[in-house]
Amino acid sequence: MRSKFFPHPFLTLALWIIWLLLNNTVSAGHMILGALLAIFIPWFTAGFWEERVSVRRPWLMVKFFASVLWQIIIANIEVARLILMPSDRLRPGFVEIPLDLTSPLAISILANTISLTPGTVTCDLSQDQKSLLIHALHIDDAQSTIDEIKQLFEKPLKEIFN
Repeated sequence: MRSKFFPHPFLTLALWIIWLLLNNTVSAGHMILGALLAIFIPWFTAGFWEERVSVRRPWLMVKFFASVLWQIIIANIEVARLILMPSDRLRPGFVEIPLDLTSPLAISILANTISLTPGTVTCDLSQDQKSLLIHALHIDDAQSTIDEIKQLFEKPLKEIFN
């Protein structure tokens, strides 16, 4: 019954909170309009979702988002430091990250998380969905970059979705 009216409850909650944050108000009108949009958008789009979203450990999701926010702050400081140093020291490049994730949603979250982190952007997902191509502003050691992304982002997502 719940899944018929709320096919994606976490998405509904997230949309409602985002609506209120974007409008910077908690007035009754905005709360009601935001709730209606948050309920009906997932309801109307439920047929387009290939897989049922299944979060195995929701508390880990909260911990993951907190970790991502922290990594974004650290990356901002690191990018500022890189930009202020002489440009001939920068070593931009591409790195291919092999994936352990199998869920399309988890892979999408990983790709977006990498792109949200300053200094890196996800460029491509391989045809077989087994690797991501990443561009980084500065790469000292490609393997350490791969290991860092797998440890900080992919490992928690694997625990959350698999």
